[in-house]
Amino acid sequence: MSTDIDCIVIGAGVVGLAIARALAAGGHEVLVAEAAEGIGTGTSSRNSEVIHAGIYYPADSLKARLCVRGKHLLYEYGAAARRLEPALHCTAALVSPSTGIVDSHALMLAYQGDAENDGAQLVFHTPLIAGRVRPEGGFELDFGGAEPMTLSCRVLINAAGLHAPGLARRIEGIPQDSIPPEYLCKGSYFTLAGRAPFSRLIYPVPQHAGLGVHLTLELGGQAKFGPDTEWIATEDYTLDPRRADVFYAAVRSYWPALPDGALAPGYTGIRPKISGPHEPAADFAIAGPASHGVAGLVNLYGIESPGLTASLAIAEETLARLAA
Repeated sequence: MSTDIDCIVIGAGVVGLAIARALAAGGHEVLVAEAAEGIGTGTSSRNSEVIHAGIYYPADSLKARLCVRGKHLLYEYGAAARRLEPALHCTAALVSPSTGIVDSHALMLAYQGDAENDGAQLVFHTPLIAGRVRPEGGFELDFGGAEPMTLSCRVLINAAGLHAPGLARRIEGIPQDSIPPEYLCKGSYFTLAGRAPFSRLIYPVPQHAGLGVHLTLELGGQAKFGPDTEWIATEDYTLDPRRADVFYAAVRSYWPALPDGALAPGYTGIRPKISGPHEPAADFAIAGPASHGVAGLVNLYGIESPGLTASLAIAEETLARLAA
């Protein structure tokens, strides 16, 4: 089977970059195609940046297993970097060795650097328009952008985050009944003026669609609160400052002394859900050939929290499902 490129990864978020890194480290020729102008412009950079301990997820779920595995891999990744560059500060543990915070963009830059050092290439402004599963094996993919092109590959990784289900539907030959519906669950964040009287991350009792409006301390010490839960029909990152009323009420349930006027609008993110508002929360869906019957294809659906924590473990799992 002749192809232009061995492996194509769609999506340059934290999971796509982690997978590209693992494939390139294994000696594969890798191209990462990203529709946006740079790495991590979607869910990967619009989250709490917490390294989760893995205590919130069902014990037999992928979220639990890959969160715990990914947490250990992530701390070891940071420790290895510090051994090479002692002045480099990668992560900061706040509660225990199991929970901490991370600079998500710096992490993605590190993954990108690792992948490129092993020969991977990244292209931006390159959206996938359509594709086909080839009868002889592999894939033929049509890309748009300033320089439209068609490329063939042996392995295709769909790590397109929010857009993964829609992207899979544009590829002829993928069974449509193997593609889950997508739901968009928006979360807003507000920042605190001044310093918080806490030295630890504070989490309320988890809610159905998320972990509740929790307090996170950034690496620089700035406190932020979020995310809340807002189901939306289309991708929209606008932050409505009127949601502050909901935040004051939520935060004062565990910090009654929060002063009036202390919260300022921060940013929003969107969770890539594959279960709806009134359904049980879905697990990660890492759909390899065993689930859809297409050799060389892995679709990653519903990679919401703890996807950042689990990114290195998700990469391991993806390669294992390709090899199965």
